[in-house]
Amino acid sequence: MLFGDGSEAAKQAVQSIKVWSLENFNWTFIFIMAVVFYVYWSEWRKGNYKALLAGAALYCVHWFYEIINAYIYYGSGYPLWAVSNASTSFILLVGVSWELSMMFTLAGIIAWKMLPEDRTKRFLARGNFKGIPCKLVTTIGMALLFSVVEIFLAATPAFIWVYKWWGAIPVFITTYIPFFIAAIYVPDTSKKFKIIFFSVMCAVNLILLAVMIPVYIVPSL
Repeated sequence: MLFGDGSEAAKQAVQSIKVWSLENFNWTFIFIMAVVFYVYWSEWRKGNYKALLAGAALYCVHWFYEIINAYIYYGSGYPLWAVSNASTSFILLVGVSWELSMMFTLAGIIAWKMLPEDRTKRFLARGNFKGIPCKLVTTIGMALLFSVVEIFLAATPAFIWVYKWWGAIPVFITTYIPFFIAAIYVPDTSKKFKIIFFSVMCAVNLILLAVMIPVYIVPSL
């Protein structure tokens, strides 16, 4: 399933989504949170601060996209992507479940750890060709992997694409590449850039959420 099918079944599934509902809540919520806490605390104790920054950078971008997706839902009636009620213990926003969001807390760390020790390394260097930077290879590779996984998810009842023009290719280009650019490139930037990046992303996300909560989420409860 490379693109949404615009079917009535997909539209009805989206319309039935219950944000913040506790109907399907179960103890996996706590277990997943404990795993994420363990990973972050372990990396902190080891002094792997750049890995933590990679995780946080991707997570900030992830939330920006999820919030914008929710605004699209509010404005047009359907989001670009959505998660079904039965697939999760808790829906945070129309397009993101607790399990999915917690996975994204780890995605940036995983991507960072896939880089070679020498982050200036280039692949396929031959003769006058200087090769492809390992950061670029990792960014594209991880984005492609996540896009392929999303194709599988969209073929299940758990994940929903509605629009016929939205699917694996747009996701790869407009969503996952920016996610992994943040994870792979932000940790090695200057202190000033990191402060600006995280300050701006957190501020924008909080402002968008502050507007959304009374206008969009509360009436749907």
